[in-house]
Amino acid sequence: MAYKISNRMQQMILPPVIDDYVGPQDPVRAYDAFGEVLDLKALNIPTEPQGSADEYYPKDLLKLLIYAYSYGHRSSRGIERACYHNLSFQWLMGGLKPDYRTISRFRSKYKEQIKQVLKQCVRICMDLDLIDGNTLFTDGSKFRANASVNETWTKEKCERYLSKIDEQIDRLLEECETVDDNESGQNSLVKLREKIQDKEQFVQKIHGLMDKLKDSDKEYINSTDADSVKAKGRQGTHASYNVQISVDNKHGLIVHGEGISANNDLNQLKDQLEKSAQNLGKKPEKSCADAGYSSVEDIVKIDKDIEVIVPSSKQTEKERGKTSGPFDRERFRYDQDQDRYICPEGKTLRRREFDKLKQVDVYKADPQDCRGCQHFNVCTSSQSGRRIKRSIHENFKEQLEKIYKSPHGQEIYQLRKEKVEHPFGHLKRNLGAGQFMLRGKDKVDAEIAILSTCFNIARMITIIGIPKLIMRLNSG
Repeated sequence: MAYKISNRMQQMILPPVIDDYVGPQDPVRAYDAFGEVLDLKALNIPTEPQGSADEYYPKDLLKLLIYAYSYGHRSSRGIERACYHNLSFQWLMGGLKPDYRTISRFRSKYKEQIKQVLKQCVRICMDLDLIDGNTLFTDGSKFRANASVNETWTKEKCERYLSKIDEQIDRLLEECETVDDNESGQNSLVKLREKIQDKEQFVQKIHGLMDKLKDSDKEYINSTDADSVKAKGRQGTHASYNVQISVDNKHGLIVHGEGISANNDLNQLKDQLEKSAQNLGKKPEKSCADAGYSSVEDIVKIDKDIEVIVPSSKQTEKERGKTSGPFDRERFRYDQDQDRYICPEGKTLRRREFDKLKQVDVYKADPQDCRGCQHFNVCTSSQSGRRIKRSIHENFKEQLEKIYKSPHGQEIYQLRKEKVEHPFGHLKRNLGAGQFMLRGKDKVDAEIAILSTCFNIARMITIIGIPKLIMRLNSG
């Protein structure tokens, strides 16, 4: 037996027609068919030439971006290289090879329009009966921003650096005076003045950051990407975005996705549901999320026709095996008829005041009852007696807990992980998109829209198959 040896000088002939570069069941044909049904006018992308000599048809560039992101090519230079070296990219572009500047300009110029591609994708999936929009699962995951966490500035850090820079400038000015007095070392004097100018520019930058901090009421701001936040993940603390997605129960397709400037998911469910409903064109019947969204103040604002299945933090702690203490709040029985709490020893806590800021009623025990109790210093060590706070939404919270504990709620909640965490795994691992290429929330949201569309197309191919998907897209 002999080895197979390559021969780069062997003559070969590619198919004379570009359409023969890929087979009839190649995935690129499904991406092309999907791109063809996108409505550029609805996206507000011009369909007529804008006067540039090297202008490309916008739909071709949009298809190129979606297809490139689906195979892990996200940098404009990487996409340009693929157009030269990858037959499927050459097929998709019909032999055209846009340079990286053209690709980058298009992505940046039409970022707002690209964000709407996911909405059209959702409507296409609904027409294909792949999304019903009745039950939505929402979750968040940290994606690294295109910025260093070391560029995160607080007011204290700004003041500290300004103090150091002032000292450095003073020293440089003294050196300038010394050199100037000696009337020698002209090159050194020029370099010193350049250093002073650099320091003064840095001072202006820091003052600008301080003004932004003051105007935005933020605790910190990243000078590279002001919309990113400092977030702790499995790989450490980084400048990040909290990517929120909502997926449909039927086939796990993404209905809505965006990056938010927040460290956690608290108070996000209402907003995500409303934006998901806009993409669907209707309200969902059920919404499910984990305990990270269990803000009663946020959930109570959700449309009453939508059933919300979210565990409270207490329920999650119990499921993890954490037991409550003998004098935890839940050990106190609430008497709704007389609006009072009864402690484990049978003593009464009555409503004494209302906290407007926190929107809670405050119930207090008689100080003498507490000081004379055998459990004093265990239940409470306050001389004024035990206090319990009850939210004005307490009844609504108890109703949510009942829905979650019900067989119906448990059945839906058990589907949450397989539905909503699957897309994050695909985006981060399969597409290598754990860090954004672009900066700023608008551009990040455009990337999320493309990535979500990529996931949906991959799922459509898996569910329907390439030939059937192409046929159904073309017939629509």
